[in-house]
Formats: sequence, C-alpha cells, structure tokens
Amino acid sequence: MKRAEILEAARVCVCGERERDYGTPENNFETIGLLWGVYLRAAHPELAKVMAVNHITAKDVAAMMGLLKVARIATGSSPDSFVDLAGYAACAGEIATKEDPDV
Repeated sequence: MKRAEILEAARVCVCGERERDYGTPENNFETIGLLWGVYLRAAHPELAKVMAVNHITAKDVAAMMGLLKVARIATGSSPDSFVDLAGYAACAGEIATKEDPDV
C-alpha cells in the first residue's frame, strides 16, 4: 500500500463507522482505561504501589493500542496493522490536543 492509501484507510476507520459502532475514541478509550486499571489492580496488586494503575487515560490507551500494533508488525506485518497504527496515532493526537491545546 502507498502511504496515502494507508492514511486514507485509517481516516475512513476512525472517522466513519467505528465511531458510530463504539462511540467516540475519547469515551471508548476512557472506558478501556478504567477496565484495564481494575484488571491490573486485581491481577498485579504490587503495581498499585508503584504506579497509578487506576488512572489509565484515553491518551494512554490510544498510545498502548499503537504499541500493540507495533508488536504485531514486529512479528509479522499485515497492511491492516499499519492502517490501525495510523488510526491510533491520529486518535491519540486528537485526544492530546484536546487536553492541552499547546501540544
């Protein structure tokens, strides 16, 4: 795929049906962050002593989902992983600029 095709496919994903199906990335990622925090506290209580596992932000989730895609790319890439990585980066960037307009 050409870079323009990857970016366009990511745009279609993050600006189209997924938002209708799952809600805004900010809301969906915030819910994921809450669930991850509960899971991490239950599965690894020692983490709560050294980090704020009960406050995984929407931006954190978007960044970590990007890392998931990087891991998949490292172990056998599919064009979809690059599209998804671009989409997660776009969502993280939008969330970051809403939180801090100077970013």
